[in-house]
Amino acid sequence: MDTDLHIHSLHLRNLTFFSFFSELHHSNQVATTIMETAAISAVFLVSVAANTGAAVLVTCGRRLLANKTILTLNLFVADLLFVSMIPLIVTVRWTVSWELGYAACHTLLYVICMSGCVTITTLATISVERVQAILWLQTVPSLAPRMVTVTLVFIWAFSALTSLPLSLFFTVMEEHGHICTLKWPDPAGEIVWNVVFTALSFLFPGLIILVSYSKILQIAKNYSPHYYISRQDMKLFRTMLVLMLSFLVMWSPIFIIFFVILAHNIQGHIYVSSTMFFWVVTFTLANSALNPIL
Repeated sequence: MDTDLHIHSLHLRNLTFFSFFSELHHSNQVATTIMETAAISAVFLVSVAANTGAAVLVTCGRRLLANKTILTLNLFVADLLFVSMIPLIVTVRWTVSWELGYAACHTLLYVICMSGCVTITTLATISVERVQAILWLQTVPSLAPRMVTVTLVFIWAFSALTSLPLSLFFTVMEEHGHICTLKWPDPAGEIVWNVVFTALSFLFPGLIILVSYSKILQIAKNYSPHYYISRQDMKLFRTMLVLMLSFLVMWSPIFIIFFVILAHNIQGHIYVSSTMFFWVVTFTLANSALNPIL
C-alpha cells in the first residue's frame, strides 16, 4: 500500500478493499465526527417526523384507501426504512473499527439500496397507474385491490433481489482494525452488477416517469373529450416529476461513487476516502426528508 496516500482500504490479491464507513486514517477525528453526527442526526429526525406526519395526514379519516394513497404510504415506509440505518452509521463513525458484527455488515448498505429502489419503483408505478386511469376514462383507481397487493409485493421483491449482492458480498475484514467491506468473488461480476443495478433500479424507472409525464402533457395539450384529466392528476404528475428530479439529483452521487470505489478497488491509485463516502450517503439520505415535504 502506498503510505503517501491515505487510502482507506486494505490490499489482498492485487485488489484493494474500501473501508466504507470506517475511517482508519484520520486526524482530528473527534471534531469531524461530532460535525458528521450532527448533520446525519438532523436528517434522521426530520425524515422520521416528516414521513410519520405525512403518513398520518394521508390516512387520517379515511376508511378505504385509494390506490394512490396506498402507493404513497409505500413511499413513506421505504423512506423510514432508508433512514433506519443512520444509527448504525453514526456508531461506526465513532468506533472507527467495525464492531457491529457480521449481520449488521450484511444489512447496512443492502437496506439503503433496497429502500431507494423501492422509492423510485413506486414512483414509476404511480405514474403508470395514473396514465392508465386517464386513457381508460376513469376517475377512480385503475388497479383492483388485489392488483395493488401484487404490485407492492413485486416492488419489494424486485428491490430485495436486485440489491441482494450487497448483502451476500459485504463482509468483515481486518486491517489495523475491522472494516465492513464489499468483497466480490470476481471483479467482473461486480462491474456487471453495478451496470445492471443502475439501469434497472435507477435509469429505467426514471425513464418510465418521464414518458408517463410526457404522455399526460401531450393529452392535456391536445385536449379531447375522450380523455379526462383532473386537476388532481396534473398536480400529482407535477409532484412526481419534482420527486423524480430530486431523486435523480440526490441519488446520482451514490451511484457515481460506487463506480469510483469499483475503479479504486481495481486500480488502487484512485483516491476516495471514507469521509467522502459518508457525506455522499448523508446527502442521499436527505432525500427521505425531502420526499414527504414535496
